[in-house]
Amino acid sequence: MGRGRAKAKQVKVARQLKYNSGGTDLDRLRDELGVGDSSNDDADDLNDELADRYADYADDYAGGDDDDRSGRR
Repeated sequence: MGRGRAKAKQVKVARQLKYNSGGTDLDRLRDELGVGDSSNDDADDLNDELADRYADYADDYAGGDDDDRSGRR
């Protein structure tokens, strides 16, 4: 018989979490995750380096016919 109250409480808490989650402190979350503003510079440098490396591959393979519309049958 006591299950009804417990279930109602769980439903109430679940609804609060689902619909009232707008109070997130993003600065606190950023601090907890250890994300800083200066770390993006390193990621940008790495992405530029990878883009340069794979651009060479794109130049090497750009002349190939990737699709079968080369006119040969």
